[in-house]
Amino acid sequence: MKRLALSVLAVSMACCVMAQSVEYQAFIYTSDELSEEIQRETDALGQRSIFGDMLGATTNALSGMATGYITSFVDLGINAIGSLITRKARQKAEWEETVQKENVYETTIRTVSNVNDFYEHTSTAGAMDPKGMKFDGIGCLRMDGQDTVFYISCHIDRSKLYRIVNHSKFQLVLDTLIISPERSNLPNSELDIPFSFKERRNFNLTMNIKLISSWMNEIVQLQKDVTLGEFSISVPVDTAILDGNGFLRYVRPEGEPSAFSVIGESFIVPRSYMPYRDANDEFHNSWGTGEYKLEIGLKETCDITDYLRENWKDDRKRREKLQPSESLLTRGWQMVTTQKWDEITKSWVITTLKAPAGVLTNEMLEKMGLPLPVSSQAGAAQQGMQQQQVMPKK
Repeated sequence: MKRLALSVLAVSMACCVMAQSVEYQAFIYTSDELSEEIQRETDALGQRSIFGDMLGATTNALSGMATGYITSFVDLGINAIGSLITRKARQKAEWEETVQKENVYETTIRTVSNVNDFYEHTSTAGAMDPKGMKFDGIGCLRMDGQDTVFYISCHIDRSKLYRIVNHSKFQLVLDTLIISPERSNLPNSELDIPFSFKERRNFNLTMNIKLISSWMNEIVQLQKDVTLGEFSISVPVDTAILDGNGFLRYVRPEGEPSAFSVIGESFIVPRSYMPYRDANDEFHNSWGTGEYKLEIGLKETCDITDYLRENWKDDRKRREKLQPSESLLTRGWQMVTTQKWDEITKSWVITTLKAPAGVLTNEMLEKMGLPLPVSSQAGAAQQGMQQQQVMPKK
C-alpha cells in the first residue's frame, strides 16, 4: 500500500505543458525500512553481520537536499524527420522511408548532478557496507494535460535481498505500469498524424537504466563514472491487453512476481574512503554515503500495417495537406532539465522538458519553478529601468 500511495503522489506532481512539448519526470525512490530488511535477511542467512558501528557525530545524508538544478539550454538542431517530409514522396520507396523513421521515438533522462544519498550515514565498516541503504528504486512519468499517459515504477526486489548480503548486488522488480499507445510520441513527426492501430502495429516500449558512480578508494585511486549495473525493460503492447480507453494498466499483486520482467542487476554504490581524526587526535577509517547518478533511455517503436502500406498514395496526399510551415521545420529543439528533492514522497524528481525553440518561454519556466535565463533576467531588469525613466515626476 505504501508503494501505491507513493505512486499516486508522484503522479500528482506533474505540471501541464504545451501540447507540442514533451515532459518526462523520473523518480529515485528512497526507503527508511530497507536497511532493516537487509539486516533481517543477514540474520536469516545465519551469517556474521557485516555492519559496523556508525560514526556518532555523523549528520543525516539528506540534510540540505532541497536544492534545485537547471541545465543550460541545449539546441538539438533541426528535426531530421521534419526535414524529410519537406520532400514530396514521388515514389513509394521515399514514402516508406519517411514513415519508417516516424516509427521510432527516443529520449534520454539524466540526473543533472550526482546524488549523494545512496546510504543515509557514513560507515566505519567498509566501502560496501549496506547499512543505512536508502535507494529503493526508479520511476518515470509522462503527463498529457491532466492525463497520465505513461507511468512506470520499479523497486528493489525484496525476494532477492540475499544478493545484497552475498554479492553486493541488487535487482529491481516492476510494480506499476501505465501505457497509452494512442497518446504516445508515435508517429514521431511534425505533422498532426495520430497513432492508429489500423495504420501501426507491434507497438513496443523499452527502458534502459544505467547506474553510474564515482568514488575514492583507500589507496587514493579515483574511480570515475564507473557503470555499476544496467537494467532493461521491454513491453510489447497489443490491442488485446488494452482496456476500453486504450490503456495498458498493471499493478503487481503484493508478494507475487511481476508480469513484466526487469532484466539486469547492479552493484550497490561503493562508499568513498574518508578517514578522520577524533578529539583525541586518533586516526579512524570511515567511508562516505555513496555518490551516484542515473541515465534512463526511453524508446518507443512500431511497424507499418499492411493497410497503410497498401494505401500509401492516400497517405501521401494527407501529408501534403498537413505540410507545416517552413519556419516550423527549420526550428531547432531545446531541452531543459531540473533535479529536486521532494520531501513528501521522499524521492528525487528529475524533470526533462523537450520542446521546439520558442516554446520554452519565460512564462513556462516560471510555472515550472525554474530560474529564467540570464539574458532574460537582464532584459527584464533593463525594461524595468526604462519604465522608471519615463514615469512623470509628481
